[in-house]
This record gives sequence, C-alpha cells and structure tokens, in this order.
Amino acid sequence: MAVAPPEPTTELAAPPSLRELFLGMLQVALSAFGGGLSAWSQRIVVEQRRWMTNEQFLTGLTVARLFPGPNQINMAVYIGTQFRGLRGALVALAGMLLVPFTLLMLLGVAYFWLHELPAVDRVLAGVVAAAAGMALSMGFKILHQYWRDPVALLLAAGVFVAMVVFKVRLIPVVLITGPLAMAWYWPRRTTG
Repeated sequence: MAVAPPEPTTELAAPPSLRELFLGMLQVALSAFGGGLSAWSQRIVVEQRRWMTNEQFLTGLTVARLFPGPNQINMAVYIGTQFRGLRGALVALAGMLLVPFTLLMLLGVAYFWLHELPAVDRVLAGVVAAAAGMALSMGFKILHQYWRDPVALLLAAGVFVAMVVFKVRLIPVVLITGPLAMAWYWPRRTTG
C-alpha cells in the first residue's frame, strides 16, 4: 500500500486585498475558460497565491457545492467573504464574471457565424478533453488528503456506488450523505 506524501508546510500569504481578490478570481476564470474551474481555482488559490490551505479550500468547495448555483460562483463568493466580507464577495464575484461574460458573449456571436466549419468542431472537442483532464488532475491532487481518513473514503465510495451503479440522483444522495458527513465531522469538545 502506497503512503501519501506529507503535505508541504508552507506559510499562508497575507489576506488578499480587494484588488488582489478581483485579479485572483479573474485569473481563475480566464485560466479555466472551457472547463476545469475547480482544478484551476485550487491551483491558483492554494498553490500559487497561498491564500488558503488545501483543507480550507476543500471545506469551501464543499460548502459551495451544497448551495444552488454554479460551484465556482459560490466558491468565489465564499473566498471573497472569508477575506473581505460582503465587499470581498462582490469583488470576487465581479472578477469571476465580468471579463469572462464579455468574452463569452463575443465568442457566442463568433460561433453563430462559424459553427458550420469542421475546424471549429475539432477545436471544441479538444477543449472538452482538456477540461476532463483538469477535473481528473484536481481529483488526484486532493486524493492524498482522504487516504488518511477511512470515513471519508467510505463516504466517497458510497456516493460513487449509489450514483454510478444504482443510478441514484444527486439530490437524494446529498440529502442522505450530507447530514451523515456533517454529523460525523462535527467538532466535538475534548475532555481532558
């Protein structure tokens, strides 16, 4: 059985300013154009800018996935709120949406005119493959955190089996495993 490498002990950077939040979320949004937002978000927020530890990021991502709406929009709001409250949430949200939305609208107009060209279809197929690779990359990067936690592995395996083998829909899975996981990991007072 392979042992996971120890997590590097690096100090966190100073909390980001509003400008840094905007630019960081803009970097996430532009890096992940075409997919892989969670992987790029983790890479930029945890590895490059060192605003959060991997564990803090995973906590935020879990919270973001529990709320309705796009995960990375929720994650931007979470990150902004963590560091600068409501103003941080709004600035992070603007960084995540402003430029990408404008580019998306321009690309939509271009696609409307060029969608019948075979080259455009091949380029889009390549973008989909790259996005799938980024999602797998993030999964493998955070996997080592779970090797040390058999309950997390059991929950993950149970969710996988329920959704893939038994075709259980997402909402019932979240409604069952969410409270179980929260109850198990709820902070408890230690006596001593």
